[in-house]
Amino acid sequence: MQIAVLNRTSRLLSGHLWVFSNELASSPKKLMPGSLVELQDKKGIFLGIGYANPHSLISIRVLTRKKEAIDAAFIKKRIEDALAYRKRFLGDRKSFRAVFSEGDFLPGLIVDKYEDCLSVQFLTLGMETLADSVFQALEEVFSPSSIILRNDNNIRTLEGLPLEKKMIKGSLDTLPVIDEFGLKMEVDPMSGQKTGFFHDQAENRAAFASLASGGVGLDLFSYTGAWSLALAKKGVRMKGIDSSDYAIGQARKNAELNGLSNCEFVKEDVFEAVKAEKASGRKYECIVLDPPAFVKSKSKMAEALKAYRELNNSCMGLLKYRGLFATSSCSYHVERAMFLDILRSAARDAGKQARVIETRSQAKDHPASLTVPETEYLKCVIMEVI
Repeated sequence: MQIAVLNRTSRLLSGHLWVFSNELASSPKKLMPGSLVELQDKKGIFLGIGYANPHSLISIRVLTRKKEAIDAAFIKKRIEDALAYRKRFLGDRKSFRAVFSEGDFLPGLIVDKYEDCLSVQFLTLGMETLADSVFQALEEVFSPSSIILRNDNNIRTLEGLPLEKKMIKGSLDTLPVIDEFGLKMEVDPMSGQKTGFFHDQAENRAAFASLASGGVGLDLFSYTGAWSLALAKKGVRMKGIDSSDYAIGQARKNAELNGLSNCEFVKEDVFEAVKAEKASGRKYECIVLDPPAFVKSKSKMAEALKAYRELNNSCMGLLKYRGLFATSSCSYHVERAMFLDILRSAARDAGKQARVIETRSQAKDHPASLTVPETEYLKCVIMEVI
């Protein structure tokens, strides 16, 4: 095992799992890509073991702070611990994010569980070198009927990895149907966005729906309809808008699965749809705004903040007096305080006052590490607009 000496240890000693290239005493180019590395300080004191990628800004990601073997047994124990956490805090739910990268101390690994189907992503070179141990552990811990590899996230290109999607086990002749707080939703782990479905908003959807009671609602960037269905079940007549043919088709199918006729789904560009809604003069009792990540890098910040501000401003203007608004940002670079500033600005420009009912984050199956702030990425604000 190679040894990497750190000339700056404050980040690591504070509990973070990343080591940047400028924190190393020598060039990371000496490290073998994907290899396991022992971390030491300048005095030779052991700090941990991680895997290396000399071609990434994050040169080493830490797997353990103990002197232990990183083998199949290690991976299995981490996955068992991740499942134990979910059994403790999610109850008897059968569909959830089973492994959340740094949040479960397995940086670079994402596993989503849809009933007995697993959707797996390796985001980093180092974790991909451990793929055989990961699949072995998943088999032993979950005994899944099918496993899909969703290695099509563009983050992989930063690690010098190819993009691909393929079946590892079983088939998708019958798509999994998950249960989210009593709602049935069909999930396509091969064709859907990310790994097929967004578990991270599950508890936010339930929280917002618990406040609703009838009226008419608008769901922007509705994807496969999860927000709309939660509100429709509470008697709200919902209109979902998304630009994806696939998403609209799946949303309509999900509405049928639940016997909900009080929601419609329309394929349209959301920005254009919002302009049309404003021109029509229609007003809504509740609106959901759950856009994709507008800020994927700091270089796009100004443009993205403008889009967030304009959309939130328009939504507030479309709400009736004391209307309910759930608005989110899944962009890590947009910090919570920054997002609240955007909402204040949007309310001011819309000539509205707003009372915050709840500020929320991602669901419990996406645990945020206290010492790795990057693991807390989702902001969801539920408010009453006056």
